[in-house]
Amino acid sequence: MTGYHPGRRGDIEGLRAVAVLTVLGFHASVPFFGGGFVGVDVFFVISGFLITGLLLADISTAGGFSLKEFYARRARRILPAAGVVLVVVALLSWLLLPPLRAKDVAYDVLFGALNLANWRFVANQTDYLAAARDHSPVLHFWSLGVEEQFYLVWAPLLLGLAVLARKLGRPAVPVIAGVIGLLTVGSFLLSVRWTASSEPLAYLGSPTRAWEFGLGALAAIALPWLRLPGLARWVLGLLGAGAIGAATVLFSSATAFPGSAALLPVLGTVAVIMAQGNGIGGFLSTRPMRAMGRLSFSWYLWHWPVLVFAEAVAGELAWPVKLALVLAAAGPAWLTARLVERPVRFSPTISALPVRGLAIGVTAVLLPVAAGLVTGSAAQRMMGGGITELAATLPLAAADGPDLLTGPAPGLTPPVDLARADVPPVPGCELFPAELTGPECLFGDPAAPQVLLIGDSHASQWFPAIRQLAERRGWAVRVRVKQGCPLPELTVYNPTLGRAYTECDTWRKDTLDQVAGTRPKLVFLASLNQYTADQELLAAAWQRSLDRLAATGAPLVYLRDTPLPGKDIPACVSADPTACDFPRSQALRPDPLVNRAGLSTVDMNAVLCPGESCPAVRQGVLLYRDDSHLTATAVALLGRRVEKTLQRQGLLPPVWQQVFREDFDGPEGSAPDPQRWQHATGTCHPGCPAPQWGTGEIETMTDSTDNVRHNGKGQLAITPIRANGQWTSGRLESRRTDFRAPAGGLLRVEAVLKLPEVGKADGAGYWPAFWLLGDGVRRDNTGWPGVGEIDVLESVNGRESVFGTFHCGAMPGGPCQEPMGLGSGETPCVDCQRDFHRYAIELDQAKGEIRWYLDGRQTFAITRDRVGEPAWRQATDHGFFLILNVAIGGRLAGDPNAATASGRPMLIDSVTVATG
Repeated sequence: MTGYHPGRRGDIEGLRAVAVLTVLGFHASVPFFGGGFVGVDVFFVISGFLITGLLLADISTAGGFSLKEFYARRARRILPAAGVVLVVVALLSWLLLPPLRAKDVAYDVLFGALNLANWRFVANQTDYLAAARDHSPVLHFWSLGVEEQFYLVWAPLLLGLAVLARKLGRPAVPVIAGVIGLLTVGSFLLSVRWTASSEPLAYLGSPTRAWEFGLGALAAIALPWLRLPGLARWVLGLLGAGAIGAATVLFSSATAFPGSAALLPVLGTVAVIMAQGNGIGGFLSTRPMRAMGRLSFSWYLWHWPVLVFAEAVAGELAWPVKLALVLAAAGPAWLTARLVERPVRFSPTISALPVRGLAIGVTAVLLPVAAGLVTGSAAQRMMGGGITELAATLPLAAADGPDLLTGPAPGLTPPVDLARADVPPVPGCELFPAELTGPECLFGDPAAPQVLLIGDSHASQWFPAIRQLAERRGWAVRVRVKQGCPLPELTVYNPTLGRAYTECDTWRKDTLDQVAGTRPKLVFLASLNQYTADQELLAAAWQRSLDRLAATGAPLVYLRDTPLPGKDIPACVSADPTACDFPRSQALRPDPLVNRAGLSTVDMNAVLCPGESCPAVRQGVLLYRDDSHLTATAVALLGRRVEKTLQRQGLLPPVWQQVFREDFDGPEGSAPDPQRWQHATGTCHPGCPAPQWGTGEIETMTDSTDNVRHNGKGQLAITPIRANGQWTSGRLESRRTDFRAPAGGLLRVEAVLKLPEVGKADGAGYWPAFWLLGDGVRRDNTGWPGVGEIDVLESVNGRESVFGTFHCGAMPGGPCQEPMGLGSGETPCVDCQRDFHRYAIELDQAKGEIRWYLDGRQTFAITRDRVGEPAWRQATDHGFFLILNVAIGGRLAGDPNAATASGRPMLIDSVTVATG
């Protein structure tokens, strides 16, 4: 097994220079270096070649092979320089980056120090939501992680195979070569497969890069036995250099890589090595190339942090500036090589004992670990105070108007360090790019009516709001969402997979097929509006999907896409919450679905982006959890507004919250509860601003149980009585005067009652009523009709009809044509004197409307536009109290006559007040 030691080859040193220069050119965005990332593959092949040659040479020596010595040499060679860079990166991140980003980098430094950076970044890059964050200044440490993991496995593997071969009495080289060959083929096939399914995993994963080391190792095994003529080596060297150059120029970030494409630079590197300095070898062996090759490791370590920190401070840079920066990184690289890397690597004192080299390696790991922990903690403290304190209580969410909340929130909710985790609670339902199926994702009672939420991650962000409105109605929510998958029928490129997103097309077709047979109450659909700028293409793609969704038979509700910040909002806010706004013109593209016929649109962008600049924080609420999605907190706060929008569109029945109910269950002959009700007595309000109650009535109202009492059957009787030619009756008012519609909401007032059993023959002068009066009357007994009066029910003279009226404005005339008011006219009700019926009004401040109902059927409506905003606001935007009475006489009913019956009560079964 002699002759395997590779020695110091000048062409390989120069090949290292080629590798680092291609990487630098790629990272600096230099033209024609779009595939410069293949420089890492060149490094891997060189490492496999050199390490395998060294290991085979050590195994063949008389003294045997020492794992301790091998790892000590690797530790001296790699870890000190890497440790210095990681410590500097940790400190600069703390000084220059926003605190939240500095905290992220601190974790990256920890993984980099432990040689696990590649798996850290695999997790981030395959996480659809994390992949868009700003680049880590130690992102390039992924390749060191792969290389160190290779060293960790390779030496014991080769030693074990050599021992096994000796025990079997076989030559070691064929055994080692055979196993390496099998591992190389297996790794390559895995690389091809993973590149097709999840490119970041294939790109950063150790198993999918092992074959590149393996080919380098096979070259090391084959080289001593290879006997090629000089011309062949020249051709081989030139072809290899051409392959590396072609990959550098022709490849780009759109190339599916590594996979089979990596064969070009990998085999090219093997060819250059096998040429043994011929062909391109003369150029590679020149002093400048060898000098850059010796500097390549430190240069590689430094160039990327220099770029990242420069752009963090100055913003995006042009390629000539970036090129100058990566070239300037040779300065700290030379200092590191001169002061750290070479003194430690070639120190006779350290090299004398392997334990010393290992101790140096451990120290080089622990120092950046400590730096990461310290700077990460410091960054967390920088996010302290008002920035990260979760508000103990938030003001109520505004259901209408320009504001998100009814008042500003203290602190910031959610805190910036928790914002990225403030995601919709749909575990497993937001399918990853490679997934085609997932769990059932039904939230609520399976037997209940359902609504459907369908689309991409911009659909799932709305889940908290949809869940709210569904739960309030006893409905379940079915979720069908897939990350990065447009609901309009578009085929797109997926950066996570690194190729055309065929899984999206399959999922979309299957999902639309599945939901076509369902019958949900509503279909909520949403999608990122940034997949294409071609409006005609997008409109046609939407139409195809909408046609499919129409098969559900349910109303389609489009949740318009929200502003796209295009930057990591939590990281930005962690540094300065006031400096994170972004322009509306860039954040919101034209949307072909807005105002589309047959589609209801819910648009929250007037709240999220009320001006030309879109805020990152509104009233103490952090709106975005990344560069694209709303926080679940913000969506939950928008829930009431979404619900009210759908109610105004007639797509949602209101959900009532009962605020008052009276069932009149007192014992027979008893008075109503004085804690809830009060009597209005006499012939006018206190101070008598209007005699005869202002309507010409002739009765005297009393608090006697002869006129107002429970009948013992769960009903209240209000009974007009004539005695000695005089009429008495009852007028009952609620003590509460705060019955009002919430802002942008509804007030519903309802009574179940039976009118007095009189007819035309004996009902002259009877005037039963159930009505609401503005609280201003209770305060100062004046202000009518401006304070507002809503007559839920009136009936006169025993007619088989009822009517409702709205009073507002001023007398005489005015917007409500006072004193008569705006009335419904008579609605027939042939048995209202014989049976109980349900009478109700709804005051809808969202739509600006009052609606009258008889037994659930709308009979009349008055709109805000009819009376004008000032009169409407004066008459409705306040509290009301309730009145139940039976009047006798007056200008509406006329006087009673001798045939008018006495003692015919209005029976009230229940009164209910609710808001919605």
